[in-house]
Amino acid sequence: MVKFISLLASLIFASLAHCAPASEESIDRLLADAKVEKLLDTMSANVDQIMRRSMEASTQDRQLSPEQRRVIDATAARFVQVMRDEMTWDKLRPLYVQIYQESFTQEEIDGLIAFYESPAGVAFIEKMPVVMQKSMSIMQSRMAPMLERMKAAMKEAIPETKAPQ
Repeated sequence: MVKFISLLASLIFASLAHCAPASEESIDRLLADAKVEKLLDTMSANVDQIMRRSMEASTQDRQLSPEQRRVIDATAARFVQVMRDEMTWDKLRPLYVQIYQESFTQEEIDGLIAFYESPAGVAFIEKMPVVMQKSMSIMQSRMAPMLERMKAAMKEAIPETKAPQ
């Protein structure tokens, strides 16, 4: 009976260890291996470009005065600065740690670390910025036709009416 209880207790403890929450240190190692901070920097630069292009696209049908152009450019720069201020690694790292701790067990984090430190994982990380850049380019090229279709659908759904007199 004592052996049975000991065996049962060891199985319970083993299963609890299997589901143990990931440590902050191991998550930091994973984030470093995955170069998440660098990826965020790259995304930030891409968002800057996308924001400027979308603001230009939203005003391309209008003739803007130099003052209006200056205001739009300054607004875009302020938006980008706000995003950069809020999306710093120092502010995001604790959120990543929390999300990873809530989402992965220690065993899963250890497996991810093993992958990212393997040759395939290193290649994956090194090639990911190019994959992301190509993905963004493809999405941007698809956005213009999609926006035109959405604009046409809005015109169809809300016919132009005269203002009440």
